[in-house]
Amino acid sequence: MFVGDGVNDSPVLAQADIGVAVSAASDVTVNAAQIVCMKDRLDDVLNAILISKATLLRIKINFGWAFVYNLILVPIAMGVFQPLGLQLDPMWAGFAMAMSSVSVVLSSLFLRCYKYTNL
Repeated sequence: MFVGDGVNDSPVLAQADIGVAVSAASDVTVNAAQIVCMKDRLDDVLNAILISKATLLRIKINFGWAFVYNLILVPIAMGVFQPLGLQLDPMWAGFAMAMSSVSVVLSSLFLRCYKYTNL
């Protein structure tokens, strides 16, 4: 990660794995960066790192939830357990899949509750 604010920082920002420019930076620097902090505060760089970690954690939670949900309900919907008396009407299977998608979206919306640090 490289943080820069001047025209001379643009080549390094473009080569860095993650380039961060502050809002007062030149247009060339802003275009070379992947992240642009809206304020001239370095603690926003820390916030960007923390938000990205929270986002990655939420992606892993959503993936695990969807995997377990589908691992359990898809065989039931396919009728694998019908000899045991466990089956799911196709209408309810479709509803269950829709609810799976809704639950992942709602889970993702928890990122809006993320609290920023104020150093």
